[in-house]
Amino acid sequence: MADKVLMKGNEAIAEAAIMAGCRFYFGYPITPQTEIAAYMAKRMPKIGGTFLQAESEVAAINMVYGVASTGLRVMTSSSSPGISLKSEGLSYLAGADLPSLVVNVQRGGPGLGGIQPSQSDYFQATKAGGHGDFRMIVLAPSSVQEMAELTVRGFELADQYRMTAMILADGTMGQMMEPVSLNFDVKPSPEKPWATTGTKLERPHNIVNSLSLVPEELEDLNFKRYEKYKIIEENEVMYESYRMEDAEICIAAFGIAARVSRNAIDAARELGIKVGMIRPITLWPFPKKAFKESLSTVKSYISVELSMGQMIEDVMLATEGRAPVTLCNRAGGMIPSPEQVLESIKLAAKNGGNN
Repeated sequence: MADKVLMKGNEAIAEAAIMAGCRFYFGYPITPQTEIAAYMAKRMPKIGGTFLQAESEVAAINMVYGVASTGLRVMTSSSSPGISLKSEGLSYLAGADLPSLVVNVQRGGPGLGGIQPSQSDYFQATKAGGHGDFRMIVLAPSSVQEMAELTVRGFELADQYRMTAMILADGTMGQMMEPVSLNFDVKPSPEKPWATTGTKLERPHNIVNSLSLVPEELEDLNFKRYEKYKIIEENEVMYESYRMEDAEICIAAFGIAARVSRNAIDAARELGIKVGMIRPITLWPFPKKAFKESLSTVKSYISVELSMGQMIEDVMLATEGRAPVTLCNRAGGMIPSPEQVLESIKLAAKNGGNN
């Protein structure tokens, strides 16, 4: 294979999943992620894998639950309304402590909305993937290369912590074509003594279930899960700092918004404005420490989003109200332009951080 190949973001996710050892894909077509399903439909039969277009998104996520219970690597993908349909299944996966990878290539909403790119599922992914007390590891790529790399990483983290990992990409990332290298190391799936693989009369039965009718036992399960989540928050935070060494203004952005913001930051620097960016790669766990430490030089923050303002709340929490945080946004499938972000930077500089 050549060092780099030209691939669409959705295709890069699918190929990376196969390289990571995924041999089971269950999904349903919905723009702008349908290429993932189409790619899997072609590739899976050729490698002895299973592709199944389920009758619904609800059916697809429950098929994921079934395969995950056997310990094998499995994934599904969808776009915003389809992920909403999967939310009950996501909660069941969390309740049974099963590893899986879920891809959300976001489109505008609420409701059916449109088919253009969005980032308005941030709350859903990081705060409320389904009912009950649980978290998902949420990874946000900003290039086709990261679409592939974070897919592999998602499978590894899901296995390591026995939980769902989600790739949260916007429609632009899914449809964009860029050169991508697929030459990366993949950690093999670890031993899973909890899996329902058949006892061969050598051990007690493994039971996969999310029902716990004794309140004290359910409470204990939730406390144990949150102990695991604390470990993830300590060890698995990923982010990129861009020109933050002396920054007095900090952009917070992920996905396509981060790419747009990078151009605006470079233009602002040419004007003598000290601005940089913290790009969260893990949306959960959120890089709270990075934002808090940036307060030593940063006077104000700008959250650039393809939504009505969702990640901005985490930026505010991370900075503890010690500096103003404003929103630069477009919604409904629109993308902020570098010029719009630059204007927000200029306004922050004009106001001396009190924007």
